[in-house]
Amino acid sequence: MAKCAICGKGAHFGIKVSHSHRRANKMWKSNIKKVRVNVNGTPQRMYVCTSCLRSGLVERA
Repeated sequence: MAKCAICGKGAHFGIKVSHSHRRANKMWKSNIKKVRVNVNGTPQRMYVCTSCLRSGLVERA
């Protein structure tokens, strides 16, 4: 679910490193919103990241 329907951006994985250099696995989640979007003139609900919303790739209904 946590994936943008427009650009496909999802969760990112990496290693969190503390000040004492201890390492732990970490997951960064994308800022995904459930919005109403016009698709071919009909409104639909989609999961879209906020960078796609700000850049105007999606027309909100």
